[in-house]
Amino acid sequence: MSITLESGETLQMDQQLFKRCLSYDLTSGLPQLNEWLKKLQEIEHKPSVKGYSLSVGVGSQDLLTKAFEMVIEPGTALLVEDPTYTGAIAYLRTQPCELIGVATDAEGVKPDVLDKILTEWPSASTGKGKKPKVLYTIPCGGNPTGVTASLERKKKVYAVCQKHDLLIFEDDPYYYLQFQSPRVPSYFSLDTDGRVLRFDSMSKILSSGLRIGWVTGPPALVERIDLHTMVTNLQPSGIPQLMAYELLNLWGYDKFFKHIETVSGFYRTKAEQFSECLERRMKGYGEWVVPTGGMFFWIKLLGGITDSSDLIMNTAIPKKKVLALPGKVFIPAGNQTPYLRVSFSNVSYEQMDEGLRRLAEAIQEATDRNGVETKH
Repeated sequence: MSITLESGETLQMDQQLFKRCLSYDLTSGLPQLNEWLKKLQEIEHKPSVKGYSLSVGVGSQDLLTKAFEMVIEPGTALLVEDPTYTGAIAYLRTQPCELIGVATDAEGVKPDVLDKILTEWPSASTGKGKKPKVLYTIPCGGNPTGVTASLERKKKVYAVCQKHDLLIFEDDPYYYLQFQSPRVPSYFSLDTDGRVLRFDSMSKILSSGLRIGWVTGPPALVERIDLHTMVTNLQPSGIPQLMAYELLNLWGYDKFFKHIETVSGFYRTKAEQFSECLERRMKGYGEWVVPTGGMFFWIKLLGGITDSSDLIMNTAIPKKKVLALPGKVFIPAGNQTPYLRVSFSNVSYEQMDEGLRRLAEAIQEATDRNGVETKH
């Protein structure tokens, strides 16, 4: 099998590896890809905890859901960012666990709030049952907030996790989409105790359709995820793994990091364009923080709107043809919120501008109905 790249280069699949990938293989992934990714982790994160394991999965969400199941039993309390990824919330609501939201700000998880929840546990205002043992976080370009936690903030959060003996599930698909250079170090790179289970993805930097993610962390935990895979989907698909490996092997690490610069630069430009359109179209209609990574803006609607759901589901999408997600789906407790999430990854500058013009129009119509005056 051969593949022609956009550059015009041809990737010729190694014949023996190709034959191997047409059959069943190791649960932890194609050995050559697994080793390439392990070396990438060493180069990028320089982990101080050695002897960690790495396993490849069918996208990082495949590995993440298995990790969740590994730590959940009836009555488990799980700490998650508030707000957090709707895909994680949707899955966790099928599990016998209680979601405990930890407040966030422009730098991510608030360590004082995290410490207070755990110090006062159990209580009516924090939670009940067994004390939580896991913190789930999306530290870079967070979904939905776009927030990237600073190094100082990560150190403080890690210290709280040490104090209360918490595992950190570091879900980091937007890590390489940080706009600043050098990148803010990961929790995995800060880990000295073997308490971080890190999830990476090829979806945002190579191709979402390849469905390749990888988990890195304590061998005992990665082994449990592998055991789960053995009795469910057996292994990640061989051919996409081979395609990814041949490309990465052709590039080498230097070219891979050059590719990352191009990708993050693409998203940085998109974010700047979107910010410019927001300033022009949404002033007085909403408030936002410009993200430093990822592909999302988290916008608080003004004009007396307390719940974005009605505006989005009944006006923005069906009447204005503007796609946004109501903030409610990202709130662990499912509370109403004036926030909404928009993505700038797949739209042109003209579409951004027109979309935000229509969104502002929808807000104006809603505030007119409510008899509220907007400042714009």
